[in-house]
Amino acid sequence: MKPHPYLRAYMAGTLVPTVFVMFVACGYAFIRYGLGLPFAIEKGLIFPVAFVPNLFGIWNVVYTKLHQTHHIALGVHGALLPFVLGPLGLLVAFSVGLAQFHDGSLIYFQAIRVPYGVLAIGFVCALIVYYLVWKYVVGYLNEVVGVA
Repeated sequence: MKPHPYLRAYMAGTLVPTVFVMFVACGYAFIRYGLGLPFAIEKGLIFPVAFVPNLFGIWNVVYTKLHQTHHIALGVHGALLPFVLGPLGLLVAFSVGLAQFHDGSLIYFQAIRVPYGVLAIGFVCALIVYYLVWKYVVGYLNEVVGVA
């Protein structure tokens, strides 16, 4: 038996968002500084860079612990994560001034008007993506490090 299963689960969980955020940050740096386009979202990058990978890791540790007594599918467990990340992300966006309510039916992210219906569709899409990422990618990483 390999020691430290929760540490290995944490590391397997943090890999996916860390790599994804790295590509997003590189793309942002290229658009902002390479092409010189005024696309300022520095305040909004702090949440995904600092918090999301850690929460993915903690969520995988929780799955590893729960899987010992309850048999919930990894994809379903991962699909529950947007219910935590969504409200936290909105809280951060409102706190740093990236979002605000307007007219009771729209929400603004900088200069973009997003109707609530589009937010709901985006949330459902996030649930699907998270399910697939957790089922296939995080599941594979859990097998590699031996915590599956």
